[in-house]
Amino acid sequence: MKAAVIGSGSWGTAFAKVLGEAGSEVRMWARREAVATEIREKGSNEGSLPGIRLGPTVTGTTDLAEAVTGAELIAIAVPAQTLRGNLADWAGSFPGDATVVSLMKGIELGTLKRMSEVIVETAGVAPDRVVVVSGPNLAPEIAAGQPTATVVACSDESRARQVQHALATPHFRPYTSDDVIGCELGGACKNVIALAYGMAVAIGLGDNTRASLITRGLAETARLGVALGADPLTFAGLAGLGDLVASCSSPLARNRTFGEHLGRGDSLEQAQIATRQTAEGVKSCLSIRDLARANGVEMPIVEQVERVCHEGVDPRVAVKLLMTREMKPE
Repeated sequence: MKAAVIGSGSWGTAFAKVLGEAGSEVRMWARREAVATEIREKGSNEGSLPGIRLGPTVTGTTDLAEAVTGAELIAIAVPAQTLRGNLADWAGSFPGDATVVSLMKGIELGTLKRMSEVIVETAGVAPDRVVVVSGPNLAPEIAAGQPTATVVACSDESRARQVQHALATPHFRPYTSDDVIGCELGGACKNVIALAYGMAVAIGLGDNTRASLITRGLAETARLGVALGADPLTFAGLAGLGDLVASCSSPLARNRTFGEHLGRGDSLEQAQIATRQTAEGVKSCLSIRDLARANGVEMPIVEQVERVCHEGVDPRVAVKLLMTREMKPE
């Protein structure tokens, strides 16, 4: 298979490596020429995945048309809130029958749309051509060849299976699903819960608190998912609980790390400088909060994360507000 990966961050780079190992010819698009040249000439992307060799079937370019021409699969791995603007420039270059794979985990500000919906609307791609990949996707571990599993979701089962086969390696096991809504919501919401988890770690809260954040965060996510038509069982699987546990428990997870900085009293700007990566949950907490309110769903953890991130509330105060809410049945 000929594949293109648009975006040269850690997840896009790891995904390109997996595609190459599974037998595809992969062209990665990078915005900066230095990055594309390193990928093309050295087979590495040290700025995103230090010490990782990408393999002989992965190459780099800054020419979007060159990257996607003839591609049967186009994977997009850019910051969620930049997707619409980028697609306005890119979509005309996409081959008419290519499968478009969303690697992004977020909800668009303002429109409250999932990433697959933004792709359909902006790129003029039929919904059954869009595939979502989600799960415990910590890029450094995947790139290092550590065993993991993921979910490939699409309304077209045959297309999901094509992508499944294009990704399957001895260390990367994809499972298929038709629940695009559930997979996308699981991926977007876990970023926000991981921010809360990181704050809890930083202020010295223990395992009971951390376990409560994971389980109640999953409950919030599932409530929103069911309200929007997702299969509740999705949230018990890789794209729900699996992704949430990985993002909360691992120091490699950027949202957890960002949350730790906030918990130590850093501003958003200071946390951004320290982490040097996009923590999607910082912006998605706003859109997920609004999406929940629009659908009459209570998401108290998301509400408090938004207050810490955007209203200057101290994380300790946010914990108190969570613990003194009105008592309700689980």
